[in-house]
Amino acid sequence: MEFPVRCFSCGGVIAHKYEKYLELVNSGKSRKEALDELCVFKYCCRRMFISHVNIMDDIIKYERKE
Repeated sequence: MEFPVRCFSCGGVIAHKYEKYLELVNSGKSRKEALDELCVFKYCCRRMFISHVNIMDDIIKYERKE
């Protein structure tokens, strides 16, 4: 689904960094380098970025049309 606003474990606000994270990774930086540059150092918050899978495009295909 959409990227969560807060980390599930610590409650830190992380959503505002997700677009910049994607830009850095797509520009060729490793995930570690991107998260270090964004100052995301807690393991729980890093997990949110690394494990996120955007499935919204897949869900939209099956939207009910009435």
